[in-house]
Amino acid sequence: MRISRRVFAAAAAAVVLMPLSACGSGGEDGGSTDASGKVEGDITFQTWNLRANFKPYFEGVISDFEKKYPGTHVKWIDQPAEGYADKISADAAGGTLPDVVNVSPDLVAPLAKAGLALDLDKSAAKYKSEYLPGAWASHEIPGMTGTYAFPWYLNTGPLFYNKSLFEQAGLDPDQPPKTYDELFAQALQLAKKTDGKVATLANVPTVEDFGRYGVELMNKAGTAFAFNDAKGIELLTKYKELYDAKALDSQALTATPESSGKKFLTGAVAMNPGSALDLDNFKKQAPSLYKNIGITDQITSTGHVNMYVMGVMVNSKTKHTPASVAFAHYVTDAQQQMSFAKKVAIFPSTAGSLDDPYFTKEDGTDETRVRIAAAKSLKNAVNYTPVLFSEQMKTALRNEVAKALQGKESPKTALDNAVKQCDTLLQQEG
Repeated sequence: MRISRRVFAAAAAAVVLMPLSACGSGGEDGGSTDASGKVEGDITFQTWNLRANFKPYFEGVISDFEKKYPGTHVKWIDQPAEGYADKISADAAGGTLPDVVNVSPDLVAPLAKAGLALDLDKSAAKYKSEYLPGAWASHEIPGMTGTYAFPWYLNTGPLFYNKSLFEQAGLDPDQPPKTYDELFAQALQLAKKTDGKVATLANVPTVEDFGRYGVELMNKAGTAFAFNDAKGIELLTKYKELYDAKALDSQALTATPESSGKKFLTGAVAMNPGSALDLDNFKKQAPSLYKNIGITDQITSTGHVNMYVMGVMVNSKTKHTPASVAFAHYVTDAQQQMSFAKKVAIFPSTAGSLDDPYFTKEDGTDETRVRIAAAKSLKNAVNYTPVLFSEQMKTALRNEVAKALQGKESPKTALDNAVKQCDTLLQQEG
C-alpha cells in the first residue's frame, strides 16, 4: 500500500491492521526560547493514534523521563488519526496546544508561521548532530530560517510485484523494472497480454511521484510551485498512456491506499508500493501471492527514494521550555527510537542507528530483507512532499490529474491549473 501521510501516521497502530487540558500549555503570555534552565514542571505530550497498540511503551518512556528529572510530570494525550490536522488547528487558535506535539512536516509549517513552533536551531542546536541530516532538515520551512521539530520515526518501502502475473505476460519474473522507461514498457505489455484485465499500477501520480521522477516541485524560495515543467508534463502524459491501455487500474482515480492494497492482494494489480508491514499481511491474507511475491527497490530518476517522516514539536508558548525540549529530545533519542523500531516496522531517524545489526544482518527471511533494504535506502532518502503542500493542495492536484487521465484536459493544462490553484492556496496560507 502507498503509505500516505495519514496512513503512515497510523502505521504503528496499523500493525494489527480531545478535550485537551491546558495544563502546562503556555498562553499568550507564556513561552521562552531558552531551554538551558532547570528541567522541571508539568507538561502535556500529544501523539497521533498510537495509544491503542503502544500504551505500555509510552508509559514506560514517560516514567523513565520523570525518574531522570524528578521535578517533572508528563500528561500524555493521544488523538485519533481522523481529523488530527483540524484538532491541531483548533488548539492552536484556542491557545490550548499541548507543550510537545507529534507532527508531520506539513502540519508543523502553519504552526511555525504562526510563531507557535519552537525553532530548535536556536533552542536545541546541540542535539542536531544526533540525527540524520535529511531527517533534521525535513522540518525546515521554506521562506523561514530554523528547524521546527525533532525528527522521530521514518518509513519507506520497496515495490512489491506479483511474479506469476509477470510470467504470464511473458516478462521475466526475476527482472522487475528498474527505471521508469522499463516500468512503463512492461506495464503496457502486461496490459496487452491480459487484454486489459491486469493493471500494473493502482494509483494516480501524487506530488511525491513527481518528485521521484525528478520534477522540480517548487521554486528555490518556496514561494511558488513548479511541477508543471516539461518533466512533470512528461510523467503525466506517460500515465495517460497507461490509463488508456488499462495498464493503470480503471479505479485509480478514486483509489485509497487500502483499496490499492486489496487490488494487489487479489491479483488485479501487478505492482504496489508498500513496507515491511505488508509482508505479514500477504502471508495471512493471500498465501498464494506471498509465495509469488517479488520485492524490488522504489523506482526513481534521482537516486533518492521517498521517505515519510514524523516529528515531535515543542510549543513555543510553553511555560516550561527546558522540560518540553528535554522530553521531545528524550522521546526521539537513539535509545528510545531503537526500542520503538523493534516494536513496529518503522525506522529511527538518529545518526548511526541504521547501522545496528537489526538493520544490517540478514537472517534469510523476506521481512528482514525488506527491513535491511529500506534502512540502507533511508540514509540518503528524501521527503519529496513539500512541507508547504497542504491537504487542499493534494486534492487540487489529484482532481487535475484525474481530468488529464480522463482526457478532459491535456496534461499541460491540468498541471498548469493545479499549480495555479496550489499557488493561490499558498498565498492564502502565507
